[in-house]
Amino acid sequence: MTTDTVQPVSRRAQLITDGLKPSNILILECLILGAAQDNILAGLGWAVVALLFSAVIPMAYIKRSMRKGTVSDQHVGNRASRMIVLPVIMGSVAIALIAMYAAGAPQQMKGLVVSMMATLLVILPITAFWKISLHTAVSTGAIAVLAIGVTWWALLALPVVGLIGWSRVEIRDHTLGQVVAGTIVGGAVAGGAFALMGG
Repeated sequence: MTTDTVQPVSRRAQLITDGLKPSNILILECLILGAAQDNILAGLGWAVVALLFSAVIPMAYIKRSMRKGTVSDQHVGNRASRMIVLPVIMGSVAIALIAMYAAGAPQQMKGLVVSMMATLLVILPITAFWKISLHTAVSTGAIAVLAIGVTWWALLALPVVGLIGWSRVEIRDHTLGQVVAGTIVGGAVAGGAFALMGG
């Protein structure tokens, strides 16, 4: 295979990896679930809180860490760096969860943030010895939550997870096993936690 045939595929894979990164998926998930609440305006308001602490603030922290040189890229490809970044994200998500319980957010919106925290709690110890895919965990978890909380039609988006997984393997950020494991963990943990919360 020549370089000319390899490079276009890698560029496509990189575009998919960047465009469908966890923070973007989380923003979409929060807004869809928020808009599905009985009071749409209140639901979207809580969606903004959820996405601020689960996506925007974590990405700002990662960007800052990149400027300082402690993180190499926006996807935190180094496993040791993930062990530093993940607890920070968990702390940010915890703030959102506390705010939601204190201010009486809708049950589904609380369930959404609980599902995020549950996924992080499972992924963190795995990451200590193996770089499980956050991309596929977050995307499958989002689909599971939306399938339970909004419509089962969300399951039609599952092929997108396969596309994301392919991109992660193609650019050699993960092995096939790591993206498959992320897919299983994300769907089972996020979906299970959300369902237990009455989603």
